Amino acid sequence: MGYARDRILFTAAALLAGASLLLANSSTTSSSIPKTEQDRLENSGKVMQEVLNIPDDIPQDLMDKARCVVVMPSVVKASFVVGGSYGRGAMVCRTGKDFSGPWGAPAMYALEGGSFGLQAGGEATDFVFLVMNDRGANSLLHSKVKLGADVTAAAGPKGRSVAADTDAFMRAELLSYSRARGIFAGVSLDGSTLRPDDGANHKVYGDSATAEQIMREPNFDAPRPAHELIATLQSHSPHLNR
Repeated sequence: MGYARDRILFTAAALLAGASLLLANSSTTSSSIPKTEQDRLENSGKVMQEVLNIPDDIPQDLMDKARCVVVMPSVVKASFVVGGSYGRGAMVCRTGKDFSGPWGAPAMYALEGGSFGLQAGGEATDFVFLVMNDRGANSLLHSKVKLGADVTAAAGPKGRSVAADTDAFMRAELLSYSRARGIFAGVSLDGSTLRPDDGANHKVYGDSATAEQIMREPNFDAPRPAHELIATLQSHSPHLNR
């Protein structure tokens, strides 16, 4: 009896130690992300949540058709540099080969060039992009794209009662929105470029991680700072509607 009891106690202690080690590793993984990237993911989640709570927000039918969403938080949230015409944020896609699964791990992205700095008027501005079809999503996953050239882009409509099935919106691969000084509106960003931010992705997911791997392969888990962003999208648009 004493031997059996000791064995049970030893096994329980081993399991407890293993669980503690797992939690420690999880915490280390999260804490190993630089604060700049943690803030970037957390602020992307805050912006997405705030935008989707605006009364005249992105039409629900457009959200439900979006394969991916790109969020660029503003300088007020310490993640957007207007003076350099350079934005840093995150892109999240629905999982699955045909983008029909739940929202997955985000990859870091950068917005550069064009006239968005002037359109923002020097004010802190948040940008949200909806990627509306497979071609647009795959283009963004693989390389830098120029809006209006490599992918068709349009200022997105807003308001729950807006008819979003016009030719312009149906043809667009990417719809763009901005929010500055509390004003939310569709905005044209033709001439700007969106690209994977490889340096930031390596800091979050490891030196060999690419944007395509992060968002298309199941072995990449979303870091803790990204949980609000993913939960907001999953709650607001849980299923793709083609």
